[in-house]
Formats: sequence, structure tokens, C-alpha cells
Amino acid sequence: MTSNPQDSMVDWDFAVSIGSKIAGDGPETSREEAAEVVAELRAGADRSTGLVREFTGLVARDHTAPVLVVDRAGWVRANADGFRVVVAPLIEKLASKKPPTGLALKVGSRITGAEVGGLLGFMGSKVLGQFDPFYEPDGRLLLVAPNIVHVEREIGADPTDFRLWVCLHEETHRVQFTAVPWMRGHLFSEIEAIASTVEPAGVLEDGFQRLVEGIKDGARGGSLVDVMSTPEQREIMDRVTGVMSLLEGHADVVMDGVGPTVIPSVDKIRRAFNQRRKGIGTLDRVLRRLLGLDAKMAQYRDGAAFVRTVVDKVGMDEFNAVWAGPENLPSKAEIADPQAWVARVLG
Repeated sequence: MTSNPQDSMVDWDFAVSIGSKIAGDGPETSREEAAEVVAELRAGADRSTGLVREFTGLVARDHTAPVLVVDRAGWVRANADGFRVVVAPLIEKLASKKPPTGLALKVGSRITGAEVGGLLGFMGSKVLGQFDPFYEPDGRLLLVAPNIVHVEREIGADPTDFRLWVCLHEETHRVQFTAVPWMRGHLFSEIEAIASTVEPAGVLEDGFQRLVEGIKDGARGGSLVDVMSTPEQREIMDRVTGVMSLLEGHADVVMDGVGPTVIPSVDKIRRAFNQRRKGIGTLDRVLRRLLGLDAKMAQYRDGAAFVRTVVDKVGMDEFNAVWAGPENLPSKAEIADPQAWVARVLG
């Protein structure tokens, strides 16, 4: 990673090092099996493009947003790069208002790097795939091979079926962003809006206390996101939640809608995967609450219910009005009340 003054508050290389160690290598596979997994995931992603287009009516440009099959360390590195882009507006504001210097700068950047690395390490052992919309110029699709193998073994899924099922979900995200090119800029503008509301003095003076409160609240079912957000930031986060619920729910609807035609064991996979999403063990559940991952699971569920309700009522062609522009995106409230979105957008 190249040096940049605004990155001085986070030691990104240290974050990657810590995250990679925490994530680990994943399940053991032979060289032949690993090569087979990579080849099958690449083929599944390629096959999914036409399936997603046929089901949704969304047409993405060909040969955009490359597909990368990565290991856990590769995912950690890619997401450190992504985080760097996402938090750049906030770091730039903090550094310009009250820049740390000397030892405070060096120690602080290592501490922050360790925190980011811890988050990336935990997530790096869980994530199956991800579309990174902030990678220039058109984003990139990441498929995390060892995690996919781990889960398919854990739930006893047919490997070929499960790999294509994952590819359908993640390819839907690639299509969403490449067929709807304004989506990337819209999300980044929301991130910049959050950064504009941050008061550097408040973050520096009471950030630790709020972090402690967040940890306590996490054990009770809240998340750091809830504790660290001001009312103004929560308003923005509600808009982002609406968008993310749409994107995740839409992808779930596509994978389950296309699945029965090409994946014989899709019903078995869905049942087992839904059970797994609840978390495994007390520590895992606490960490999921603390990091806001329970809310992420709600996005899948609520977003899918929104998409299914609207499509059942008006059809896929009319539903696709949601992609016409930011003004047509559902709010968090409309995700819970699809009829309100239909009345507002479709009249």
C-alpha cells in the first residue's frame, strides 16, 4: 500500500498482518482439490451472469468487475484496501482538524490497525463472497474458496450445488452495481455524508468511553454501530440500511428463484444455511451482535420479503423501477412496508 498523509491514523499493513493471522488458513485441502474448487467457482460465476440476467431483466456490461477467487488472507488484504477508500473522508477530516504527531501518531496508528485487523480477521473466516463496489474502475467480485469449502462440509451440502448457489448470490451483486452504475457513487456519497457529521473533538475525547458502552451493549443485544452513531448519523444509516436490505434481499430472491432450475438440492441448502446464519456458539453470537452482524442477517430476511412482496404484486419489470435512480430506492421504513413503496414510486 502506498503512503498517504490521511492514512497515517491507521497502520493498514499491520491491520492486514493481524487480520490474516486471526483468519487462519481454513480447512485442509489437497492441491488437486483446491484447483478444482477455484475452477468450479470461476465457472459458476461465469454461468451465473446469464441466469441472473434472465431472472431479473438487469443487463450488466460484459467484461467488467473481475471475479477473483481468493484465500482468507487475500480477502483480508482486499477489504483493507476497501476500508481505506471507505474511511478516507472521515480520516481526512479527523487529520485536518486535530492531526496526531510523533509517538502519539505511531502508537495510535498501530492500535487502530490492530482494531481493524481484528474485525477483518473475524470476518475473513466467515465471508463466502463479496462484491467490492469501491475497487476502481467498476468494482470486483471476491469468492473466498476456503470458507465456501468449510461451510459446504459443515452443512453436508453437495459441493457443486453449493458453489453455484453462492455464485448466484454474489453475481447478483455484481450485476446490481454494473447494470446500475449510479449505485456506487450514491453509496459513497452517503459515506461522505456520515463523515461530514463527525465532530473530531468528540471522537477523540469520548471515543473510548463510547467503545466500552458499545461492548456492554453488545452483550445485551446491541451493536457498536448503534452506540457510536449520533441521531443525524442514524438518519443516514437508516437510508443506507434501506439500500443494503434491498441489495441483499434481491440477491437472496434471485439465488432461490433461479436455484430450483439449476441446483437440485437448493431447498436442503437453504434450510441448512438459514440455521447456520444464526451463529454457532455463545462467543460467535456475541461477536455478531457486537459487530452489527445480526442486523446484517435482518437485511437479508427483510429485504427478501420486500422484494418478493413487490414482485408478487406488480411483477419483475415494474419492480425494476427501483433501479431507476436514488429517489426510487426504498427507505428503511418502506422495506418493512412494501405497499408504501409501491404507492410512492409506482403510484
